[in-house]
Amino acid sequence: MTEKLVYGNIGSQKAMHLEETYGAHNYHPLPVVIARGQGAKVWDPEGNEYFDFLSAYSAVNQGHCHPRIIQALVEQAQILTLTSRAFFNNKLGEYEKFITDFFGYEMVLPMNTGVEAVETAMKLARKWGYMEKGIPENEALLVFCEQNFHGRTLASVSASTDPESYGDYGPFLPGIEKIPYDDVPALENILAEKGDSIAAFIVEPIQGEAGVNVPQEGYIRRSYDLCKKYNVLFIADEVQTGIARTGRLIACEWEGVHPDVLLLGKAISGGVLPVSAVLSSREIMLVIKPGQHGSTFGGFPLACAVAQAALEVIRDERLTEKAEHLGWIFRDAMQKIDSPLIEKVRGKGLLNAIVIKPTGDIKAWDVCLKLKDNGLLAKPTHEHIIRFAPPLVISEDELNKAIAIIKNTIENLA
Repeated sequence: MTEKLVYGNIGSQKAMHLEETYGAHNYHPLPVVIARGQGAKVWDPEGNEYFDFLSAYSAVNQGHCHPRIIQALVEQAQILTLTSRAFFNNKLGEYEKFITDFFGYEMVLPMNTGVEAVETAMKLARKWGYMEKGIPENEALLVFCEQNFHGRTLASVSASTDPESYGDYGPFLPGIEKIPYDDVPALENILAEKGDSIAAFIVEPIQGEAGVNVPQEGYIRRSYDLCKKYNVLFIADEVQTGIARTGRLIACEWEGVHPDVLLLGKAISGGVLPVSAVLSSREIMLVIKPGQHGSTFGGFPLACAVAQAALEVIRDERLTEKAEHLGWIFRDAMQKIDSPLIEKVRGKGLLNAIVIKPTGDIKAWDVCLKLKDNGLLAKPTHEHIIRFAPPLVISEDELNKAIAIIKNTIENLA
């Protein structure tokens, strides 16, 4: 007997079979098919309901299909979608002023994906190093942290220390130095040794893919101050941590740091389109001249309308404050779960994780499978960490229901 479909025209089993058969196997998804999303919840084709506690890796902070963002999408799509940057358009400048005012910067370079923002920052930093700092040609260095995740391009995986990310993709981009994360002396040592050749320090204020790795208080501020001392750009990759996710508009605000270059993506469009941004000062941004960097879709009219609406939702619905408040509730509840499976709870705002003890037969994947069966979707990062990042629009009542699912699942597994 064929199971009745509620959403779409194919069932879960067929959808998974088609992906496995015709799609490249570059992901290992949880065995669930999502056919509809609204707010903090999603549904499979058969109509089963789930809390979404991944938010498309923090791309849907404003919730699935937020009506204001969708309205902006539809209205603009009916008028003009793409012009390329060969011409001016009537949406880009308006958006550029809005986003620079919103985050307190002078200029923005719009791109599409988070990794494009990282690539842009790497190019921008090198160019600034040669033109403004006076680094000899082809000698500029960029400093990254171990356990980082900045994307999947060759430049980004050249900075990675994860064999799954860089394995068999060499040769790698030269001019990259790697130091331990959350280690101020390591940064100071490399700046003292090679500072004259270092253009930038590129860092995630919280390492999301590493398992919501939150540094010690003061790490970001002290790192920023060291960069100022050695005339090195402090570049914050806030593609996952930005846009209110951690209880601040950007995570660097927890330590009062205004990065020289700020990288944003994911939730900048509320999960509706690929949109990213590189924000900086005029002095830094204008080292790139016309024709030296670009993207056909970067800053396209449809993206501008959607991104502005998405940021207005963050502001008008006070999602930054909401993320901080609900984050405290969530972490307090996780710490009270009585289970030998939980080794540690960590996070800020609504970017959180539990670390599963690496003993016994139960892995993070097993926990996530049971959570799915009980109506909540989360995904492991590495083998022993589960990241919990619901849409920021989740209500306190919904959050408490989700907490009950997590608590019951973990206690029954132990």
